[in-house]
Amino acid sequence: MGLFRLDGKTAIVTGGSRGIGRAIALRMAEAGANVVVSSRTEEACQTVVAEIEAAGGRAVAAPCNVSRLEALPGLVKAARDAFGRIDILVGNAAANPYYGPLTGIEERALDKILDTNLKANLWLCKEVLPEMAERRDGAVIFIASIAGLRGTDDIGAYGLSKAALESMARSLAVRWGQHNIRVNCIAPGLVKTDFARALWENPERLAAAEAAYPLRRVGEPDDIAGAAVWLASPGGAFVTGQTIVVDGGITIAGARE
Repeated sequence: MGLFRLDGKTAIVTGGSRGIGRAIALRMAEAGANVVVSSRTEEACQTVVAEIEAAGGRAVAAPCNVSRLEALPGLVKAARDAFGRIDILVGNAAANPYYGPLTGIEERALDKILDTNLKANLWLCKEVLPEMAERRDGAVIFIASIAGLRGTDDIGAYGLSKAALESMARSLAVRWGQHNIRVNCIAPGLVKTDFARALWENPERLAAAEAAYPLRRVGEPDDIAGAAVWLASPGGAFVTGQTIVVDGGITIAGARE
């Protein structure tokens, strides 16, 4: 197997029907992986599956609302039924129903953020890590955010969930590293996805962001997908417990979008 190939591996990608998740699903399939595309609706999953199959890859749709923790065993079963095993877990699905000061959030919105962004990933790990340990091989990748690395006035609850996700990855990496399982996070900056549309759709705000980023552009989904393929591949075999910042340099520049 090549250094950045995933031939024979099976990957679950949550939130895999659009944006960063879709890019990761497509690129992992391109690298040789069997991909289980999961999001809330069957139709959206099937669209990505069709793209993968049209390019010669193998994929199945496994719709699942990951905030419903009781639904997660069904997602894992669908992956095993399709491909027999799970080698890679990409926890990309996220929610952010509240935009505003952290002290203004209501309990229901905070529960939604934590259930989707944090608890679902832990529950999926509980399902798949023992299987990976039996084979002494596995890779878990959580899509975090630079909002988990710095303060913010308007998406503080989202940032809180991502900081907790990064901490969780470190603890899982310590516990499961003895079984040759790597657990890492990718922390994107501003990426042109539907999820972040409010942050880049306004031309003036986008221009300001591009001026602030050292690379003078905001991210594209493939920028994150490349890092995910690397972390899942033999090329990332000695990386664990890390948060890989893929942000065009905005955090080291000290500016804000």
